[in-house]
Amino acid sequence: MADTVLYEVSDGLATITLNRPEAMNALNVAAKVALRDAVRSAADDDAVRAVLLTAAGERAFCVGQDLKEHIGLLIEDRETGSGQTMSTVREHYNPIVKAIAGAPKPVVAAVNGVAAGAGFGFALAADYRIVADTAAFNTSFAGVALTADSGISWTLPRVIGPGRATDLLLFPRGVSAQEAFELGIANRLVPAAELRAEAEKVARALAEGPTVAYAALKESVAYGLSHSLEEALEKEDELQTRAGSSQDHAIAVQAFVNKEKPKYLGR
Repeated sequence: MADTVLYEVSDGLATITLNRPEAMNALNVAAKVALRDAVRSAADDDAVRAVLLTAAGERAFCVGQDLKEHIGLLIEDRETGSGQTMSTVREHYNPIVKAIAGAPKPVVAAVNGVAAGAGFGFALAADYRIVADTAAFNTSFAGVALTADSGISWTLPRVIGPGRATDLLLFPRGVSAQEAFELGIANRLVPAAELRAEAEKVARALAEGPTVAYAALKESVAYGLSHSLEEALEKEDELQTRAGSSQDHAIAVQAFVNKEKPKYLGR
């Protein structure tokens, strides 16, 4: 059986590939465990300076929970009274989203096809989304009598506003790649044939960038979303001190003086 998730590190870039194209990269237990472990490894590895999250095949990035497996687990829960099926949110989805959003390095999602349910949530947890013009997004949850998970109740309103987010959650529908770009879900829209090359180009550029500064930028944006201006200013002071003491800052300043392109070390 092929690995449900592929993981590769090359020149500071970790590439994580969902690898169940025959199932539209739906998340069975094996895939969820493998994805959780992969994103945690990428987040914790100092040798990794950027992450590219992508998927095999052309039809789907990830359609969320594997409902065929889910039905069997629900039946088992009823028969045994274990009630373990929905623990997947706590055991898998939450750790995956925390690792993506909280990684001290940029995470790029290359959305090649349908991103639904948790797949949509994982894409939103990334810092930058490059989307094929053939892709589509769908919250899906209400369509199977479930509420939001995979962080989408937090990320989606912050990306498109609470009113539009509520509309998409209450009335799930396909959001085309073009609409996703107009709403701000997609940062960059590219022809499907060019997606992988463009995503790798962006991710590798980030892997060669000032990693400490990127981590501080991620932290400052997340902090500013839930704190006052005064608190945000204090956080900026703290983070700027950290970035200013990095080797990369010294390299950047010297390169500017020398009119050269900086070669960052990621520290």
